[in-house]
Amino acid sequence: MKSRFAIFLMTLFLLFVCFDQSSADVEWEVWRTFKLTEKPLDVAVSVNGRSIFILTENGEVLIYMHNGMLEGKIAVGKSVDAIKPGPKEDILFLLNRKDQTVQVINLDFIQDINISGSPFKGPADAPVVIVVFDDFQ
Repeated sequence: MKSRFAIFLMTLFLLFVCFDQSSADVEWEVWRTFKLTEKPLDVAVSVNGRSIFILTENGEVLIYMHNGMLEGKIAVGKSVDAIKPGPKEDILFLLNRKDQTVQVINLDFIQDINISGSPFKGPADAPVVIVVFDDFQ
């Protein structure tokens, strides 16, 4: 009885191994296309996935938000030939393979807040700074 079961299992195994040569289909679609005016050299995505960094041949890093809107540009120079995301969303590594250097840059995104029609106290053109503390330890 045990030998019949062993032969059955061996036959079943051989059927799966020998005759299952099919490949899996993969469905895919283009999620977003960035139309650039310059040749891209490298791409990196922030840790949280909110920012997409594109290094161009002209020595700029274009910063796109996840919704496809251009957030800003950073002039890093033509010597930078690769970029890598840092461990936090506001850190970016700039690599120069020729000079064997790596620069670590900290990004601060400045946002304009429309306060027209809002109540205020003091001069209407007084500068306001909002600081976000997001690393409590």
